[in-house]
Amino acid sequence: MRKTTIWQTTRKALTVTALATMVTGGALLTAGTASAATTLASACSGTVNGGMGDTVAITGTSVKELVRAGAREAGTLALYDVAANDIAKVNRIDLGTVPNAAGGSIDGKAIGTAVRQAVKDTKSWGLGLNPEKTLNSIEHKVAGSCGLTTVATNYVAPALPTPGTTAPQQGGTGGGTHGTPPNTNLLPGGSNGTGYAPPRDYGNLPVAQPGVAVAPGVRYPANSPLPGEGAPQYGTTDGQAGQGGPDVRNAGNAEALATDGMPGGDVQLPMLLAVLVLAGVTAALVRTWVLRRVS
Repeated sequence: MRKTTIWQTTRKALTVTALATMVTGGALLTAGTASAATTLASACSGTVNGGMGDTVAITGTSVKELVRAGAREAGTLALYDVAANDIAKVNRIDLGTVPNAAGGSIDGKAIGTAVRQAVKDTKSWGLGLNPEKTLNSIEHKVAGSCGLTTVATNYVAPALPTPGTTAPQQGGTGGGTHGTPPNTNLLPGGSNGTGYAPPRDYGNLPVAQPGVAVAPGVRYPANSPLPGEGAPQYGTTDGQAGQGGPDVRNAGNAEALATDGMPGGDVQLPMLLAVLVLAGVTAALVRTWVLRRVS
């Protein structure tokens, strides 16, 4: 009897432990499943805020009028009011997820495809004589009117390294201080104020060579003419200017015109008479014209 009682007590303890383990494991599984939330947008356009990895969804009511317009424009004799009322009964239409970034987007094409499938799943009898054509029209209407921008509320930008925090560990005894490489520029920054930049190479920069100044008296002696002061030579040939040789001659052969023996610049008597006669005739004409004007 005593052994039986001990076994029954042990079995009950094991049973309670197993039940507790199952309950705890179920709670952990439930918590893991609920970690991914759903962000329900109030409209199919605009901005929606949510955590990274959250599902973005809309209600059927938010696209009711777009479904109505798309079914009416299909030209399939669709009962567009029936199709609109059927989609309004859908509580959730999944569109995508919030990306692991500061922001993202869900374009109209993706929203149109999701709404088309949701309308099709309602098995609405208001899609008309050609349901596929009506669904295509609804998808096109929604795609051209919708578009969401997602913003991750729990996004944290990665920290950027502080400039100059990583310094090369180099030793040496010449030209550096505390292991600083020679010919290396020391830059401020870093936790201990050490930052390094490679030496710059100025070998490719153009450099003007300095000239040697010469006194004017040395360049142009007192007894020698300055450059260009020599009298120009004309009519020289074979480079024998100034030698007085037989090849030196004038460049041109100018000769004076012969005269008639009359002194230059004298006015002849016939010319004077002609001038006087012309002056007299002109005066008579002017006098006659003035008298006619006065009378």
